[in-house]
Amino acid sequence: MQRRHFVGLTGLAAGALFLPRFPALSGTPVDVAELLRPFDAALNKRLADAALNAAKAAGASYADVRIGRYLNQYLFTRERQVQNIVSTESQGIGVRVIVNGAWGFWATNQLTEADVAKAATTAAQIAKANARIQKEPVQLAPQQGYGEVSWKTPIQRNALEVPVKEKVDLLLAANAKALDAGASFINSALFQVNEQKYFASTDGSYIDQDVHRIWPTFTVTVVDKASGKFRSREALSSPMGLGYEYLVPKAQDKIKGPAGTDVIGYRNSYDLLEDAALAARQAKAKLTAPSVVPGKYDLVLDPAHLGLTIHESVGHPLELDRVLGYEANFAGTSFATLDWKKQGKPYGSKLVNIVADKLQPGSVGAVGYDDEGVKTREWDLIRDGQLVDYQKIRDQAHIVGQDHSDGCCYSQSWQDVQFQRMPNVSLRPGKQKLSVDDMIRGVDKGIYIAGAGSYSIDQQRYNFQFGGQTFYAIEKGKITGQIEDVAYQSNTQEFWNSCAAICDQSDYRLFGTFFDGKGQPSQSSAVAHGSSTTRFNGVNVINTARKV
Repeated sequence: MQRRHFVGLTGLAAGALFLPRFPALSGTPVDVAELLRPFDAALNKRLADAALNAAKAAGASYADVRIGRYLNQYLFTRERQVQNIVSTESQGIGVRVIVNGAWGFWATNQLTEADVAKAATTAAQIAKANARIQKEPVQLAPQQGYGEVSWKTPIQRNALEVPVKEKVDLLLAANAKALDAGASFINSALFQVNEQKYFASTDGSYIDQDVHRIWPTFTVTVVDKASGKFRSREALSSPMGLGYEYLVPKAQDKIKGPAGTDVIGYRNSYDLLEDAALAARQAKAKLTAPSVVPGKYDLVLDPAHLGLTIHESVGHPLELDRVLGYEANFAGTSFATLDWKKQGKPYGSKLVNIVADKLQPGSVGAVGYDDEGVKTREWDLIRDGQLVDYQKIRDQAHIVGQDHSDGCCYSQSWQDVQFQRMPNVSLRPGKQKLSVDDMIRGVDKGIYIAGAGSYSIDQQRYNFQFGGQTFYAIEKGKITGQIEDVAYQSNTQEFWNSCAAICDQSDYRLFGTFFDGKGQPSQSSAVAHGSSTTRFNGVNVINTARKV
């Protein structure tokens, strides 16, 4: 999720041809000043009403309208030079309707009342055609209309308003820190996203949302010229639902890793310069670090690493459309079927409590309402180790005997139809006071892992393998030094049942991604995963450098 996309995204610095592959990064190139033009809410309501009225006139029993203006700016640097600066805008309207019990959808970037009415009529025609082959009518969970409401990411400084020079200077300063600390190469980037979204429906909602996201990132590489060996380390930042204040480091937001490491975790602000220098030192240490001896180890997993494991082994398999087999072509279905849930098998140990939400302040997935006009909420997925619920939207709720949506229906843009997407999925922190050092003191033979690396998981989201960014050996309760070539293998149920300890709230941090892929045609979505440092006992570790 991170490594492969960063390699691809670095190529953006050579040109904009790659942009359409990631709709979150797509759009028409515009002048920087266009990014600050306000969204016209009054015009949006007129357009929405024109579309809703046309949909009802065409026979729709339900209709919703999404008017979106997606603004993006990306900066790319390498070593001591700027490679590219891109500012884009994409604006249009998508209309979704139910006619004769079937869905229809159409979109246009022509924002006149006549054009949006035509889009609604076209969506109704598509729904009528779909109804001829529809086996069962769509059943929507009831949803109250909210009238005219709004929600905005609570930012302190809009990153798009920050002068480009200030942002470039920060990236180049981070590059210089890495080079001074021994890096041979460094690519760095800053992604800034502003989604201005207006939703209206025949339920009576008119919802205006202003969503901001930011992501500073880099890859540092150190080369040993004598041997030709090289090692890399990626940034330990996370995409966040914050403004430029995220890049103003605050001492209270830093969390030191365990004694014997130089790892630093970050909560609501991020020190790009500090992390770049640290990455260079850690990458250099990898060149001489001993290779891991395969075997069973107790794993102590930092939140910047564990977030990816949560994403793949809990987030995706508990999406109801995967569970039902509706989603299969992109990343598979799920072992956690409705029948599996009825059997009452433990998903994890009794320490495992996993919650879904789109509410956590600062999380990259935070919004007030989903793309069906449902107010976002928090609910339990796993409670005391038992699977208790899934992620579901309005037309899925009746399948599991529920009468409400979870508020997790999203589209990547105005021109794509919304469907069930992963909310934030997070492991609740431990209830008892426990520091990382306290946790490690109870480990006889283990490995501490920080940062997300390569991963692989099967089509049922069950058997998996995960790597990381940095690895430290633990012997008799102490960190003894950095090691290399580590990956762990397990299956979802075995892994989460091996959960033996979770640090308390003081260690809790967010991991996230802009690029949660799903669907066919595929769409990308922003999602976060929170956790504290967690220990898993007796996990199988392999040596990735050894030939099989």
